[in-house]
Amino acid sequence: MGVVNVTPDSFSDGGLWFDEAAAIQHGLELVGEGADIVDVGGESTRPGAARVSLEEELARVVPVISALTSEGVTVSVDTMRAEVAKAAVEAGASLVNDVSGGLADPVMPRVVADTGVAYVVMHWRGHSHDMDSRAVYADVVTEVREELAKRVDLVLAEGVSEEQVVLDPGLGFAKNAAHNWALLGGLPDLADLGYPLLIGASRKRFLGKLLADADGTPRPFSRSDDATVAVTALAAQAGAWCVRVHEVGPNADAVRVAAAWRGRGAGR
Repeated sequence: MGVVNVTPDSFSDGGLWFDEAAAIQHGLELVGEGADIVDVGGESTRPGAARVSLEEELARVVPVISALTSEGVTVSVDTMRAEVAKAAVEAGASLVNDVSGGLADPVMPRVVADTGVAYVVMHWRGHSHDMDSRAVYADVVTEVREELAKRVDLVLAEGVSEEQVVLDPGLGFAKNAAHNWALLGGLPDLADLGYPLLIGASRKRFLGKLLADADGTPRPFSRSDDATVAVTALAAQAGAWCVRVHEVGPNADAVRVAAAWRGRGAGR
C-alpha cells in the first residue's frame, strides 16, 4: 500500500502531494513501482495534528480518488469520517482505512457495511492532539489484541461482515517505541484473531529513535526508509497481509523476498 498524503502537514511528506495534479501523478508512480493499493488521505494524523473540516477533507481526496480509479488503480481512503468514506467509495475507492476503528465517527461501521468494501479497523485510543498521553499499557500485545477484538465485535454488530475486516495494530498511535517493537514481535498473536493484518511502520518516529546519532539526535524521517524495508520483510515473513509505505519500490522487493523465503516464490 503506497501512501498519498493530500495534506500540507503530514509528518514525513506534508505538502509534497498537496496539489491535486501532483497527488494523482504520485499515485500513478507508486503503482508503477509495485503498489497494489494507493492510500489517499486528506487529514494528517501525526501527533499533535489539528483536524480539518469535513468540506476541506472532501475537497482534498475525492478528485484524487476519482482520477486514480479511472486509471484502474485500486484505492483506499484514509479517513475517520463516514461522510468522506461514503463519498470516496462513490468515487471508486474499494477500501476504507479508518485509523480510529470507528471510534471517531460512530456512523462509520454502518456506512462501510452498506458499501461492502474492505474496512481497516485500527487500534486507537484517541485523537492526535492527546494520543501520546494514552500510551499506557501493562502488556501492550495482550491489551491491543483485546481492544481490537472488542472493536471487531462492535463493527460486526453494526453489519460489517467478517470478510470486510482488516486489522491494524496502530503503530505510533498511543504507543511509544517499546510498545511498537513489542507489537511487531507479537504479530503472530494478533494474527490469531483471524483477520488480515495491515502494518504501518513507514518513517515513524520509533525508527528514527532506533537509528539516532551518537548524540541522541533521531534519524530524519526521510532517512529511515531502509529500516522501513527491514520491517516490511519481517512483517511479511510473519504473515502480514499488507504494509503501508511511502517508498514502494524497495518495500515491494522486500515482500517478494519474504514470499520466497516462506516458500511461496519457489521456482520464480
